[in-house]
Amino acid sequence: MSLWNLVSHMPPEEFSSLSTEFPRSLRCLLAEWLENQPWEFINGSDAFCSSMASRMLSDMLEKLRSAAGSDGQQCQILQQVSNIENTFRRDPLRLVAVVRAILEGEKAAVLKRDHHLPLSFHRRQEELKFSLGLQRLQHRVREIQALQEEGPGRDGAVQSPVAPRELPTLILEAVKELEAAKQQVLKRIQIWKRQQQLAGNGAIFEENLAPLQKRCENLVEVYFQLQQQVMAASTELGPELLPRLLERFKEVLSGLVKSSFLVEKQPPQVLKTQTKFQASVRFLLGPRLLKAAPKPYMVRADMVTEKQARELELSNYSNTLSESTGEILHNMVALETNPTSGNCCANFKNVLLKKIKRCERKGSESVTEEKCAVLFSTNVTLTPSNVSIHLQVLSLPIVVIVHGNQDNNAKATVLWDNAFSDIDRVPFVVAERVPWDKMCDTLNLKFMAEVQTTKGLLKEHYFFLAQKIFNDHSASPEDFQSRHVSWAQFNKEILPGRGFTFWQWFDGVLDLTKRCLKSYWSDRLIMGFISKQYVCKLLSMQPDGTFLLRFSDSEIGGVTIAYVMRGKDGSSQVENIQPFSAKDLSIRSLGDRIRDLGQLRNLYPNIPKDQAFGSHYNKEQTGKDGRGYVSTAIKMTVESERDQQPPSTMGAPPEAPQAPMFNLPMLQHELHPENLLAPICPPTPFCPQPMPAGYPTVERDVMMVPNRLTPPFHSPSPILSPPSLSHCQDPAFRPSGPFVPNQYMPGEVSQLLPAGPSAEPQDEEMPELPPFHPGEEAPLQSPPRWMSPSMDQPSASDLDQLLEVPLLPPFAPLPQHSGYPNSSLSSWGLGDARWDDSIRPGHA
Repeated sequence: MSLWNLVSHMPPEEFSSLSTEFPRSLRCLLAEWLENQPWEFINGSDAFCSSMASRMLSDMLEKLRSAAGSDGQQCQILQQVSNIENTFRRDPLRLVAVVRAILEGEKAAVLKRDHHLPLSFHRRQEELKFSLGLQRLQHRVREIQALQEEGPGRDGAVQSPVAPRELPTLILEAVKELEAAKQQVLKRIQIWKRQQQLAGNGAIFEENLAPLQKRCENLVEVYFQLQQQVMAASTELGPELLPRLLERFKEVLSGLVKSSFLVEKQPPQVLKTQTKFQASVRFLLGPRLLKAAPKPYMVRADMVTEKQARELELSNYSNTLSESTGEILHNMVALETNPTSGNCCANFKNVLLKKIKRCERKGSESVTEEKCAVLFSTNVTLTPSNVSIHLQVLSLPIVVIVHGNQDNNAKATVLWDNAFSDIDRVPFVVAERVPWDKMCDTLNLKFMAEVQTTKGLLKEHYFFLAQKIFNDHSASPEDFQSRHVSWAQFNKEILPGRGFTFWQWFDGVLDLTKRCLKSYWSDRLIMGFISKQYVCKLLSMQPDGTFLLRFSDSEIGGVTIAYVMRGKDGSSQVENIQPFSAKDLSIRSLGDRIRDLGQLRNLYPNIPKDQAFGSHYNKEQTGKDGRGYVSTAIKMTVESERDQQPPSTMGAPPEAPQAPMFNLPMLQHELHPENLLAPICPPTPFCPQPMPAGYPTVERDVMMVPNRLTPPFHSPSPILSPPSLSHCQDPAFRPSGPFVPNQYMPGEVSQLLPAGPSAEPQDEEMPELPPFHPGEEAPLQSPPRWMSPSMDQPSASDLDQLLEVPLLPPFAPLPQHSGYPNSSLSSWGLGDARWDDSIRPGHA
């Protein structure tokens, strides 16, 4: 964004004092062009400054005349252009001073209002300063060359515009300007490196190195021109001054060459051993300076510790690495110049860190706080001086891990280092405490980059995060602005009453939002970072059914629904549904879950839920699919404790909870006892267990089957076959739990369980069974426990009684301790059953 884009929306009265000599209408016509000229850097009155001012005046007049041709007020503009020309033609430096005052006044007004200027403005100013310095240096070289070509006149004076000055003085000024230009290039390279590091946290990064390479090449061209003039004037410079100048030239070239060897593509900053990675280095001055060699120059990659990196930095990368701290495979790559793009690069494509040697850590420092780096090094020969030089460059800090469970803490180390390290630090020193407002910027940057959204965190979110990380619920938002947060508070100290650190919790929110909630967050449907206590305050005075979404405060990577409900006495109560994890939301999306719950009506403050979440609903499939199967649907329900009536108020024993059933009335026309008994115990050792005491009462939903099937079923199902009955009649096989009709259904478990395919059962965990031979009937020595001892087959009354037995899940879920109402997604009467290797019949 240009400066004029900001100024044009401000009241013109603020700039009335700046328009006395230069009309504001002309400032409007020139707009960004005026800001792209080096007005602020022409401070002298020498020949170079005067020539630059004259050229800029001519360019301005031409620009205004071309703009006047397309404007309705052509005559007025042309009159103003004529006045500008008459006023400043004799003194163009005065025009420079006037325009410089206008730009400085505009910058002061923007700073007063916004407290900062656009980053693009600062970048453009830096480019203008370097460009003007390079032009001044080229002007100095031409002056020196003119002095040497003209030589002394008859009276011994130099016949040149710079005759009063001696040649050595002019050369010293030129060398000084060359060193200043080199410092500008090095500073720009440092800025590029710092921006590359911030990009690791999600900052915008202009990674194109072409402009920087062009700047380096232009400066090297001027360097060689000036060096040639100095060597030609060796006699005038004398034996004392010439060696000092040549040494300064050598330092300039060495600094440019070493600094132009960069890591263009950084290796992963969290690097797992035995994992391949990629990286690339680029030599900006390679196409200009590298001498052709019979063999390509080879770049080597080595792992170094923080101590080794510090030693290399202190030696200005003049020392060579004595020992690598890790074994890297495929760590030698050729440094080659691409004739098409003009880039000189070494691309590491299949590098692998085989192992790492850990160094001694400081105090309580953990493995995931230990920083390493990859050192890229090579030896090259430069042309035309034919000088050999050793090039080295360090990557950004790397945390090496050996297991995936270290990834979270390693990312915290990298995030902190990227955000709060200084641009010219000693490797890899970083502050232990940083201002809270900088931490807020870092968290916001990381959140937006990870989730890939334009909607960042709000002030209310920062307030909640401050309360969480400082464990202070009494301070105001203004109080937190002056505080500093430490690395220990960020990712070493466990949060009070929790089992995780602040970063571990925040990273869980990042992962959940990125995977499942991106569109909801971008639509501002999730309030997110808000405490449970504040939710109660917001919802307690709202109508029944008002709800909001927030991230779980007590679980990592969970989102919960808080809603208000009222009982018969009119009192309100805010309920928080058990948090949904990414796995839960992959089974049924958040929008569909909200649609399922009839008690949710309006999103806080007062937005109908269908209006807010309608675009996030998935279309429910009806009818039959392409294979002829009847479509099914999973629904979610929530039962609150307020909805449960205690048995004492009923005057009768409590009824058994009605669990989902497979629309059995449709099957009663053709129910035959010999067919019904077959699926009770499947031909596998999985049988239901007795219901443990204290099983939590939850309301279940079924996977709904459309009532469009035409009863009755005239053909028996394959699962109702006599072999299953004979297997159940085996005396060695006894069901250990009550009769549970419809507990086992045909098909694969992955089609029946919401949790997906079951793990392969282990033989050593299963009960021993007698061998079963197909085609043979085992002798029926005694009926199963669920059959009458005196009957071979149940009567119709017994059958009716059996059908009234409620469906009970074979395994009791883990007890709930969080105080959340339980929610469930049940499928085909399986309830909360999960085929888990750790919990099986007889092993619960």
